[in-house]
Amino acid sequence: MSIRFNAAFTALLAAALFGATTPLAKALLGALSPFLLAGLFYLGSGLGLATVILVRRLKGKGNSARQPADHPPFPLREAPWLAGAIVAGGVAGPALLMLGLQTTPAATGSLLLNLEGVFTALIAWIVFRENVDVQVFLGMAAIVAGGVALSWQPGTVGLPPGTLLLIGACACWAIDNNLTRKVSTHDAMFIACLKGLVAGSVNVTLALALGASWPTGATVALAMLTGFAGYGVSLVLFVVALRHLGSARTGAYFSVAPLFGVTLSWLLWPELPPPLFWLAAALMTLGVWLHIRERHEHPHTHEPLDHTHRHRHDAHHQHEHDFAWDGEEPHTHPHEHAPLTHVHAHFPDIHHRHSH
Repeated sequence: MSIRFNAAFTALLAAALFGATTPLAKALLGALSPFLLAGLFYLGSGLGLATVILVRRLKGKGNSARQPADHPPFPLREAPWLAGAIVAGGVAGPALLMLGLQTTPAATGSLLLNLEGVFTALIAWIVFRENVDVQVFLGMAAIVAGGVALSWQPGTVGLPPGTLLLIGACACWAIDNNLTRKVSTHDAMFIACLKGLVAGSVNVTLALALGASWPTGATVALAMLTGFAGYGVSLVLFVVALRHLGSARTGAYFSVAPLFGVTLSWLLWPELPPPLFWLAAALMTLGVWLHIRERHEHPHTHEPLDHTHRHRHDAHHQHEHDFAWDGEEPHTHPHEHAPLTHVHAHFPDIHHRHSH
């Protein structure tokens, strides 16, 4: 399977896991306040991934001869990007969402949340200069139109007071997506773990400060387990997809998440899907197809670059090693890229962030 389909599948799997949390959250909201539920989801994400990281490191100590470490420490020089992503997407975004939903009907809220993908793409295209062509733009438009059709409620008029808060939440998550792209070469599990621990602690503290009561142990465990899969594993996959696709394309694939959520909801609470569901599914499928069939190819030059990520010795990774290498691939270590000019099809991944 090509890198293109691998990356697209990774982004769609992240969307499926995240989308599946919506009907499960609906089932849990009767016993939990919105802030507490969000906090437990994030905490489950952070603590679950922390456990996986701990197990991974313990296994690594059992094979100390292997050099260098598979996952080197996160560089302090890039901490501001990660801190900004955590504050925007893990703290400000959920807070604005919860405040906005207090005065906004669920249907209107679902419509407005489609703006996250739009804002993500706009920031990626305008601020970070990711390449966009007509086909990619039309694919993004089709996915967003599908999201609007999926959450459309005929007869809804006017904008409720919480509209600006929900728009602000979408903007925060779009900023988060683009800032996370800046650190996506590093250990995706560490990035997702730290986001979960910080966002979970903040949201649980807010919930308790606002008078939320602590639920039963079984409810806490179910919420945290759901968060581990729907927020933790999903975010790890999202970061990996960012590494290969860039923000706009990954955000477009992730915008398909509501389709998975609605489908699971109908499996849990069977009912006949309305015509708008099939229209939404068709539009989103069209959008994904347009993105998958994209072919962006032109002569381009790679500037000198020094970074760390998991890689194979392909056309972009022809370098020597300053350690005893056993020939295993893929592997992770700091490496330098010499200037290179060539032609091939590519995405705005970590090696192709050039101007056009």
